[in-house]
Amino acid sequence: ERGITYTYRQLYEEVNKFANVLKANGIEKGDRVALYLPMVPELAIAVLACARIGAVHSVVFAGFSASALADRINDAEAKMVITSDGNFRGAKKIPVKQVVDEALESGCPSVETVLVQRRTETDVNWTAGRDKWLHEEMEGKSTECAPEIMDSEDMLFILYTSGSTGKPKGVVHTCGGYMVYTTY
Repeated sequence: ERGITYTYRQLYEEVNKFANVLKANGIEKGDRVALYLPMVPELAIAVLACARIGAVHSVVFAGFSASALADRINDAEAKMVITSDGNFRGAKKIPVKQVVDEALESGCPSVETVLVQRRTETDVNWTAGRDKWLHEEMEGKSTECAPEIMDSEDMLFILYTSGSTGKPKGVVHTCGGYMVYTTY
């Protein structure tokens, strides 16, 4: 598999374009977005795009089951899920989008949109009006997106515990708290 390199400028522009995709799909400050992606640049870009517009992101490990994903989507009341068509595990293709479909079929009423990154070129089931290809959504988007003004106590992201000792608990990280601790 080939490596991908971004300059800081390219990353900035991709984050802005992604932020504009989120906004074009109705995501606003305070909305929750679940990320169920493999370790690809789009994961970091999506996290930064959410932060840029004040949306709260929740990264869910792309190896978790459909029911574990559904629990986290429902607890966060995610309006959008960002995923990929699949993932590579050695020579094997893992059907990531299929897990998202199963999670949503079990009942996730808050989800309006599923953005799908093309990774493995795997055929996927498609729900018209809900599912959208990320590369198509990114086409023609502006590389400029003004950052949302955030209060130090505004939510930045929700990170869920593993759930190994019961129901997963969402730990909320705020903008100021995260930045201060990162600097520390």
